[in-house]
Amino acid sequence: MAKYTLYRKHLSSSSDLVTTYEEIRAGFVALALEKNRRATPFIEQARSLKAAASQAKAPADLLNIERIQPALLTAAGVSDKATNHLLPQDKIDAIQGLISKYLEPAGLVFVEELVFRFLLTRGDSLGGSMRNVGGVLAERKLTRATIANLSLAKTPYQWLHADSKEWIIGKDQDADIELYITALSWSRKGKNRTMIYNRKVPFVNKNVDLCLLNCDTLGLSTAFGNPSLYIALGELKGGIDPAGADEHWKTARTSLTRIRKAFSGKKLSPHTFFVGAAIENNMAEEIWHQLEDGTISNAANLTKPDQVSSLCGWLCSL
Repeated sequence: MAKYTLYRKHLSSSSDLVTTYEEIRAGFVALALEKNRRATPFIEQARSLKAAASQAKAPADLLNIERIQPALLTAAGVSDKATNHLLPQDKIDAIQGLISKYLEPAGLVFVEELVFRFLLTRGDSLGGSMRNVGGVLAERKLTRATIANLSLAKTPYQWLHADSKEWIIGKDQDADIELYITALSWSRKGKNRTMIYNRKVPFVNKNVDLCLLNCDTLGLSTAFGNPSLYIALGELKGGIDPAGADEHWKTARTSLTRIRKAFSGKKLSPHTFFVGAAIENNMAEEIWHQLEDGTISNAANLTKPDQVSSLCGWLCSL
């Protein structure tokens, strides 16, 4: 019965883990929508830049509009990170290079040329942030499903805000908190539990996608160094492209093996689990085999809401 409660509540065979064509298609649409959501601030900045730059009669006049100087640096191809390492004269030189090489040759449409080049650099920045968007979406799905399980059970919880680093008491009507959450903590039947994403586990010496620890919010900072406080550790792979599915599983499998070895050396065996968006037939069979022989404790396909909800319910019950 104990084995059944781990994964057979939502899985009956390896085929249940396989991602269908429709789910792959929906995943790509979700990624596109997220990319558009993240691009919205850049589009609005470009519109504001165009309005402000239109006051200039010639490209050289742009240097006199103080509030757009950071945007001019961006259009010159200077990233936000690089800006912090430039001296004031370096910044002026970069902007003057932009004006002489690109804006002045554009003639009357120099403002449009400026906006295009601004968006080009911002697009590069967006592309970089999108590389791990699958992982971010995976975290959001698990967070929302975990909160749903806690709310149904009327279990009070707190969540850690990514920006303010403050613990906030959760409410049933909370909306979109998964956009800002980095950890979730609750107490149930006298047990304190804290779930946190993407943290380096000292004795594993690698980042782990998700850790569930036996501690409250006050004890979290010291809990990372105590192997006996780890209840479950999981790998999340949110990439939806089937072409990269096998590689994602190989990476996750290696990580989970490393985790088990690290804890085994301390005579401990916390639960390990895998959640992936793109799962092909061969992968599914291998994952199923590991479930059956007890190598991993649980698994779910991220594109299947019932499986995600069941796995998160399991985490909440540990």
